[in-house]
Amino acid sequence: MSASDTAAETAIPAPPAAGGLLSGETRDIIVKGLWTQNPGIVQLLGLCPLLAISNSVVNSLSLGLATTLVMATASGAVALLRNYIPHEIRIPAFVLIIAALVTVVQLAMNAWMHPLYLVLGVFIPLITTNCIVLARVEAFASKRSTADSILDATMMGLGLTAVLVVLGGLREALGKGTLLSGVDLALGPMAKDWVIPLAPDYGGFLLAILPPGAFIGLGLLIAVYNRIQMGRDPA
Repeated sequence: MSASDTAAETAIPAPPAAGGLLSGETRDIIVKGLWTQNPGIVQLLGLCPLLAISNSVVNSLSLGLATTLVMATASGAVALLRNYIPHEIRIPAFVLIIAALVTVVQLAMNAWMHPLYLVLGVFIPLITTNCIVLARVEAFASKRSTADSILDATMMGLGLTAVLVVLGGLREALGKGTLLSGVDLALGPMAKDWVIPLAPDYGGFLLAILPPGAFIGLGLLIAVYNRIQMGRDPA
């Protein structure tokens, strides 16, 4: 074998290891957003909508996705503009960007999902003051690349949405005996048949859909999370 053949062989790259499609930093951002730093059950941020609107799966999913969209676009915008925003006025500038994006989402929901918009009410504009949105913009997007900032915000938003949906499903199931109640508000009259009755002639458990039920449900989710973490972490 010639020296050139040997050099050609050594130049062939080794196949990527398992999980090599994502870098370690990317996986870390995903895992933190969805699990280890989940804003709903670990950081306990954004609790106002989490507790107030999570009385059904549809309400929870709708508000969670709206928040995720605002977080991702706001983080991307801040990452692009951070070098042009004076440090002294960064917080007002960040809030202005977030407010503008929330206004766009609010107007879109008012135009295309008006019944759902009426149900969610003030909690759509309140995304502007949701501390998790501003926290990710200030702590991450103002210091990192655009791609990483959008990924971080998306994962944090989806982590919060997951907690909202689980809590909303738990409260709706116990309180009304259904799942996907009100889905027609988002998708139109054709979706009325999508509601899933869990128990016939169920009278409902009023506490589950009242504010105290939200606190109790969130406490149970935190307890389950802590129990899982205790089982994963070495003693």
